[in-house]
Amino acid sequence: QVQLVESGGDSVQAGGSLRLSCTASGYTISNICMGWFRQVPGKEREGVAVIDSAGTTTYADSVKGRFTISKDNAKNTLYLQMNNLKPEDTAMYYCAADRHLCGWLLLLARVVNYWGQGSQVTVSS
Repeated sequence: QVQLVESGGDSVQAGGSLRLSCTASGYTISNICMGWFRQVPGKEREGVAVIDSAGTTTYADSVKGRFTISKDNAKNTLYLQMNNLKPEDTAMYYCAADRHLCGWLLLLARVVNYWGQGSQVTVSS
């Protein structure tokens, strides 16, 4: 059973930076596609960034050039570096992993194999 635990969420001012981490257990992340999603109350969860086993990345247009997804296979940990944060980035951020979906298919997915519990990011203007 894959378990995902996020950390790093915080409250920051617009223009600031945060780095989210997602530590996985029960599976080696080098062999699976992983991604970050976010959700605001009352809205659907949306894909933010995805990284495949080879390190190829896919980003939502809203975060391109500001967010960077990466992973450390030795630490079995996924990261999301968020720079130049905007108030509209405020959301609960979720780490996700899927055994079959990757790239745009994972970014646009509503159902994935594994979810983390979420980490809150709040950006004030």
